[in-house]
Amino acid sequence: MNLQPVILCGGSGTRLWPLSREQHPKQLLALSGEDTLLQATARRVDNSLSTASRNVLAPIVVGNENYRFITAEQLRQADVVPATVILEPVGRNTAPALTLAALFALEARDDPVLVVMPADHIIGDVEALRSAIAHGSVYAEAGKVVTFGIRPTHPETGYGYIRAGAALAGQGGGRAISTFVEKPDVTTAQQYFDSGEYFWNSGIFMMRASVWLDQLNAMRPDMAQACCIAFAERSSDGNFLRIGEKAFADCPAVSIDHAVMEKLPAGVGVVIPLDAGWSDVGAWDALWQLGTKGVHDNVLHGDVITLATRDSLAISQSRLVVLVGLADTVVVETPDAVLVAHKSQMQQVKEAVAQLKLEGRPEADVHRKIYRPWGYYDSIDAGSRFQVKRIVVYPGAALSLQLHHQRAEHWVVVRGTARVTRGEETFMLSENESTYIPIGMRHRLENPGKEPLEIIEVQSGTYLGEDDIVRFEDTYGRS
Repeated sequence: MNLQPVILCGGSGTRLWPLSREQHPKQLLALSGEDTLLQATARRVDNSLSTASRNVLAPIVVGNENYRFITAEQLRQADVVPATVILEPVGRNTAPALTLAALFALEARDDPVLVVMPADHIIGDVEALRSAIAHGSVYAEAGKVVTFGIRPTHPETGYGYIRAGAALAGQGGGRAISTFVEKPDVTTAQQYFDSGEYFWNSGIFMMRASVWLDQLNAMRPDMAQACCIAFAERSSDGNFLRIGEKAFADCPAVSIDHAVMEKLPAGVGVVIPLDAGWSDVGAWDALWQLGTKGVHDNVLHGDVITLATRDSLAISQSRLVVLVGLADTVVVETPDAVLVAHKSQMQQVKEAVAQLKLEGRPEADVHRKIYRPWGYYDSIDAGSRFQVKRIVVYPGAALSLQLHHQRAEHWVVVRGTARVTRGEETFMLSENESTYIPIGMRHRLENPGKEPLEIIEVQSGTYLGEDDIVRFEDTYGRS
């Protein structure tokens, strides 16, 4: 039996603003430990699950096209080589994403068992998850659709629930799925918790690729058809798989639960109890609950000082943050935005982001630090007719051959070695050396070395927008 990990990483996670943003969602953040949530997810199902009869394949990653390069870079840093990265031109929720992965898996292998995992969850006990997957694979191989139910620790109103039915034969405590239920009110959640018959819906699933496609065709043939057309129109771009944009845009946006799980015939669905320190990190108060509590039950990250403060979360990315006389408060500082909120009002963060979008504020969508396929840049200062950026270029990477009509650029190398194309000449720059790129001159920056190249770029001119660029040659296929 082949186990095929499928990592779904298309969400935006606006409730974790200002760290999570439209172009840099929460799965790309390191919220618990050194790894980002994506990297931690990719490491959970690996060769440690392989046996004489079970083989773990390279993961299929499904994510938004807008952050394809940072997704690929994070996987590279984690030493994870995916089978493919399927690029969604638009977000269509989890059921279409899983369908694309199932189509790829069925074509590439002999009907493997898919292990479907969201990329934005925290799992405290990875070994417990792996044990549950091993038990679930027995049911999935036999044609069942398996999900994993989290044992509730309190009457939570922010999660969907699964009511478990009769116990099934075999190890792992598998039970028949009785029904899926939506997020309850406080009274109903307490009833669910007291009954012992309900589990939180983890969003982790297992089934054969063919089983998923058969169930989807029976329940949502419109979605199945749209995904099949989009997949048939696919094209390869390195390790990326681009699908038909129009067909996928026409696909209904529906979750795995609503499309299939809630409608499964009796006897097909199985829930495996899971006690693995799971959290979907849906809001800042969840991160406080998961965090290591210090003095007065505060959770602190970065350069933070507290006085007469308790039960609070404070994160500092770029400067000193001081909390005085606060309780049950969340403070999140980034270089371009600061969130201050009461823990009881975390659901309002999403509304704050919506307001930023209405006002056309870039802070809703992007960080000051912007990732590109060649590295990243950080806009560290700006004023009338000038802008200063810190640019980091990965080893062996190169920016496009380009020119600007309205700005000149001054480059100073602060770390590494740069190969510079300026007009008809090409030359090398070492640390503490600089060059000047006049308006309208073709130029390119490359890193020929084995270490990151870091430069300071000072732009000057009448217009400094990122759209003032004409590309002539580009390694990454951008126009």
